[in-house]
Amino acid sequence: MSLKPVKEIEGVLLVDKPGGMTSHDVVYRLRRKLQIQRIGHAGTLDPMATGLLIMLIGKATKISQYLISVDKVYEGEITLGSTTNSQDAEGEVMESRPVPPLTAVELKETMKTFLGDQYQTPPMFSAIKVGGVPLYKMARQGEEIEREPRFIRVAAFELLSLTLPKLTFRLDCTKGTYVRTVAHDLGAKLGCGAHLSALRRTGSGKFNITQCTTLDAIQEMSLAEIEKRLIPVRDAAPSVAL
Repeated sequence: MSLKPVKEIEGVLLVDKPGGMTSHDVVYRLRRKLQIQRIGHAGTLDPMATGLLIMLIGKATKISQYLISVDKVYEGEITLGSTTNSQDAEGEVMESRPVPPLTAVELKETMKTFLGDQYQTPPMFSAIKVGGVPLYKMARQGEEIEREPRFIRVAAFELLSLTLPKLTFRLDCTKGTYVRTVAHDLGAKLGCGAHLSALRRTGSGKFNITQCTTLDAIQEMSLAEIEKRLIPVRDAAPSVAL
């Protein structure tokens, strides 16, 4: 049975995604709340990740490609000394090594090597399709195939805190950057291995986390209250004509 909207609404809704939920789970909940089928998002977050998720309501789905293509900002935690098959805390530990007594200065110098234009090889645990099959399905079967490196740009990779074996960071990068791969590669350069243990998206283009509303709060709002939080398409993407 198709959903019929109580009222035709459109615009961009900035949601603070909770952990343990897929981006599609957020879409599903908003469809039920708003009773409208035409809802999408501009930029997936892994289930483990939290933070800024740009939801597109109604005709706003037409500006998806514009909002996906903007730069992103993340804050997160990296755990040194162990690698996982998914490069994050949701995977199985593959190898553990001693963590050297690194200083903040040494870490910052290594993190600087990630700045600028580069090619990044996507992880096997990703939704990228090869021959119509998502890589993560192959990875779950123990397969590993050659992946096409992707062009990315890292504008900032900053150390926020250090309490070995963990560190927190801020990363400013282009779309399509796998943050867990950055964490994995940092561990490789340090010689002790590493994986991403927490991630929060705090910015996407001109939007930031302070503009977001939690999903729980949205669930409790009236339609009128939600409408007040919608950003008009012309404001979200002024250069795009619908």
